[in-house]
Amino acid sequence: MPSYYDEKTKTWYCKFYYTDYTGAKKQKKKRGFKLQREAKEWERTFLERQQGTPDMSFQSLYDIYIEDMSHRLRQSSIDGKRNVFKNRILPYFKDKPVNAITPKDIREWQNQQIDKGYSNAYLDRIQNMMTTIMNYAVIYYNLTSNPCDRAGHMGKRTRSMNFWTLDQYNSFIQYVTDVSTHTALQLLFYSGMRFGELLALTLSDFDFQANTINITKSLQHKSNSDIVGPPKTDNGIRVITMPAAIMQEIREYTDKIYGIQPEDRVFTFTKSLIRGNMQRGSKKAGIPFIRIHDMRHSHVSLLINMGFTPHLIAERIGDTVQMVNNTYGHLYPNKHGEVAERLNQIIVPK
Repeated sequence: MPSYYDEKTKTWYCKFYYTDYTGAKKQKKKRGFKLQREAKEWERTFLERQQGTPDMSFQSLYDIYIEDMSHRLRQSSIDGKRNVFKNRILPYFKDKPVNAITPKDIREWQNQQIDKGYSNAYLDRIQNMMTTIMNYAVIYYNLTSNPCDRAGHMGKRTRSMNFWTLDQYNSFIQYVTDVSTHTALQLLFYSGMRFGELLALTLSDFDFQANTINITKSLQHKSNSDIVGPPKTDNGIRVITMPAAIMQEIREYTDKIYGIQPEDRVFTFTKSLIRGNMQRGSKKAGIPFIRIHDMRHSHVSLLINMGFTPHLIAERIGDTVQMVNNTYGHLYPNKHGEVAERLNQIIVPK
């Protein structure tokens, strides 16, 4: 790895040839290094990323992985990954060759995270990210095996789901006097849409004749800007048929928004307004406080209690049948008893 000194700028630079992913041979030149070793290190890292060998540094693997995933995941998901890797994984592994990471290294790293007192759910999340990136190296960069498999798992995902029953919701909503919040909560409870989907709704998304709402986008709030993108999943693009009474309430609300145009957003507030009203309303109603996202769980719970199938529910909330079964399957036990009773009625006695 030769490097060169520039007498004019009094800095080092590297110049070398490499073969890109198409097989073409190209030259690369990088200037401005204060030290010779910095120039050599930059060249080494660059070649590692191009060649993707299993002896590349973990930092190089991470850079490749994040760049690749940025084309396939939502920005919010990428930001979440970056945060976990930056604070919980890279400080321990960044300089280590990927193929030199052993189950013992993983085990020691796990113990450090456990000793910091993180919740089981967070430990599970960290572990899953480490396992995923090492699987990525196995699949695409010829790593022999994933050391996480032999090290074992840390943490566990706890299935805690909070929701309001219809009676609880009705006792709560009477205390919400803010018109915009009341309308938004009615929409969330009776549609099951995600909060980001609600915030992205424009007037043109509502069909007040057919009583339907078109879900085609979702809004994410980042720093001082709002980013509108596609829904969370491919199934998220859908048309939700709504109760006429809820659509009438929405129409009365939008009619009072001065000068609203078809492409203008209907709900322009932030989570804090909704959360604050939910906290105050639930306290007055004497029911447990739940998160905004739990309104979605409340809607699904209501549909299950009304006897609707996982397939219909999945279509309505913009997800898969598998997700509905995995996430909400524990809400179905009474239905199993009903199946047994119905079967018992058709059995011919001996």
